[in-house]
Amino acid sequence: MIQLIKEGVFLYGNELTVNDKEGQEKLKARGLAPDAASGRKKTMAWKIMHAHNTSGDEENLKMKFDSLISHDITYVGIIQTARASGLTRFPIPYVLTNCHNSLCAVGGTINEDDHMFGLSAAKKYGGIYVPPHMAVIHQYAREMMTGGGRMILGSDSHTRYGALGTMAIGEGGPELVKQLLSQTYDVAMPEVVCIYLTGKPAKGVGPQDVALAIIGAVFGNGFVKNRVMEFTGPGVENLSVDFRIGVDVMTTETACLSSIWKTDDKVREYYDIHGRKEDYAPVSPEEGAYYGSAVVVDLDKVKPMIAMPFHPSNTYTIEEVNANLSDILADTEARAKVSLGEEVTYSLQNKVHDGGFYVDQGIIAGCAGGGYENLCAAADILRGKYIGSGEFSLDVYPASVPIFYELVKNQVAAEFMKAGAIVKTAFCGPCFGAGDTPAHNAFSIRHSTRNFPNREGSKVQNGQVASVALMDARSIAATAANGGRLTPATEFDGEFTEKPYFFDAEIYKNRVFDSKGVADPDTEIRLGPNIKDWPAMSALPENLILKVVSEIHDPVTTTDELIPSGETSSYRSNPLGLAEFALSRKDPAYVGRAKEVQKAQKAIEAGECPKCALPELKDVLENIKKAFPDFDEEKYGVGSTIFACKPGDGSAREQAASCQKVLGGWANVAFEYATKRYRSNLINWGMLPLLVKEGDLPFALGDYLFLPDIKKAVEEKWEKITAYTIRPDSIEAFNTTLGDLTDDEREIILKGCLINYNRV
Repeated sequence: MIQLIKEGVFLYGNELTVNDKEGQEKLKARGLAPDAASGRKKTMAWKIMHAHNTSGDEENLKMKFDSLISHDITYVGIIQTARASGLTRFPIPYVLTNCHNSLCAVGGTINEDDHMFGLSAAKKYGGIYVPPHMAVIHQYAREMMTGGGRMILGSDSHTRYGALGTMAIGEGGPELVKQLLSQTYDVAMPEVVCIYLTGKPAKGVGPQDVALAIIGAVFGNGFVKNRVMEFTGPGVENLSVDFRIGVDVMTTETACLSSIWKTDDKVREYYDIHGRKEDYAPVSPEEGAYYGSAVVVDLDKVKPMIAMPFHPSNTYTIEEVNANLSDILADTEARAKVSLGEEVTYSLQNKVHDGGFYVDQGIIAGCAGGGYENLCAAADILRGKYIGSGEFSLDVYPASVPIFYELVKNQVAAEFMKAGAIVKTAFCGPCFGAGDTPAHNAFSIRHSTRNFPNREGSKVQNGQVASVALMDARSIAATAANGGRLTPATEFDGEFTEKPYFFDAEIYKNRVFDSKGVADPDTEIRLGPNIKDWPAMSALPENLILKVVSEIHDPVTTTDELIPSGETSSYRSNPLGLAEFALSRKDPAYVGRAKEVQKAQKAIEAGECPKCALPELKDVLENIKKAFPDFDEEKYGVGSTIFACKPGDGSAREQAASCQKVLGGWANVAFEYATKRYRSNLINWGMLPLLVKEGDLPFALGDYLFLPDIKKAVEEKWEKITAYTIRPDSIEAFNTTLGDLTDDEREIILKGCLINYNRV
């Protein structure tokens, strides 16, 4: 099904050849001259990224994007940051969608206040505003913003439009701020991995099945981490564009940087259907393109898949799960102890009866599941069936009003309704815990993007526990048609009707505000009472004293664990209010500990006595002076830090870092960072992305760390930084590093955050 090729490969005539002695001889026998150095420049990714590069350096890119896109739990913070940095107008098209905080019910007027902020900002600065329930962020981009050879930057991790010939990257908000200020996205030229598709999917196999098969093969080993996935091979032409989109959006869960697919007449037709014929451009690798590694996917062999809790990479075939229920459920329960904690009771055994595994809820939604073909196929499976009046429920969310409109016109929506499913408007909530929360101990199957702990809306700290598995819309429908009994769609013995799609552009023309790039400086920004400015942040001090206020030893820590998703969404425009939720699911004592330490730094900034504000600091300073007699008590700062083995998997939300910063955080310490975007968020909020060698930690929760000359270390680009663990009876040295930093990133850290860096 999936083969990983660790060696480099060449692509000639749509065929892969491994770059070893035998492979080179075969190519030379055909009169070909394989060359890795020139072959790198023949990939789609190389050509597109260098077309957007302004640095003049082939290896160290400074890119400017064609357009930006954000949703309503990120755009307020982004625009507020840019305004504080001198924003006067949006220099490129910027789309503000409203698909995350669409439910204007939680927190009083907060959510709709954010929407009015967005509309007024689009008018004032010359942007595009998509009202709530019109479209999920990525569907609008596919329908209206993509184009062959373009690049789009989005403040959502699933910003992926490669199937349409557009390279897209999901990043934290500060990276969009840089683009709004006509700055650049700086990254070393990433390695490109060939995703080589062969064959054709079996009947009943959908895009989520292919995506999960790939994720299961590459996430755990980091095979494509921070690289670009380039899809090619003879199997591409056997997939519809909707199918390709469904695979592509899930590439985020591999931890890759971006993705790109070769385009063809099917993609040209997609642009024609959407009235954007001129936006199509052929995109394909050149003969002799070279890739550092490859993933070969035999589409013929992919079976209906399920990603069991609590990660999209925890994959099995549905057939495997049904054949080995006892073992797989026991393994999932063991994983729960890592994700939820030893004290939490979590069991799936009661889901097994009458020889099968019965689920409680099905959802087909969002940028991954809410596409036209997915919903048509699910309706075909459900036709003439009924989900019944028991515990099982099924909710369906078309990804945009144009899709919904077509489903109504061709009676697909009616098929769902007759089957007992509820058809809802475009909304991303089920993906991040803000909609369709199941009952305690319930098990939900979803065609969405993630199944991290708590993204279904449960609250472990209150004893409310549910879990999510990811599946394709087709197998969700087959399960629903079978009374909630886990069922692969390959058991469907009916026919799939291929209903043509007609896009009605008038739907957006009648409702979406599009400034056409014209700013109106006289428009006043609408600021609801919850919308707050960022607090002032200090520059990096010469010396730094940090207290370890949280210690997490899970193999991977998600951004959802650093700042919860669903219940906090209404506070994304209130930095201090949101910070109260930081690590609340993982370490509820974190906020109190961080605030206690922050008192010392606030005292320093106010010209007061830090030892009076934080009495335990007195002994720490005395120990430091014993080892460093020349230590100047007028030249240090105090803050907090957290340790996690591998933090930052998942969402691009900058708040995972900014919440720590507004609580006095100066650093993270890790063995490695799960994603570039989380590390970038730390840097943009002026936090040190410290790395230590994996193994025994030289500190523990509650210890103080001393980083002498840290400012000089950043300025002078020290490869190794000596830090010290300060305990009452000892001072222990250890080595740490900051990894690669650009000159601009160093300056951002030195000045304390991106806002300070840009403020004149």
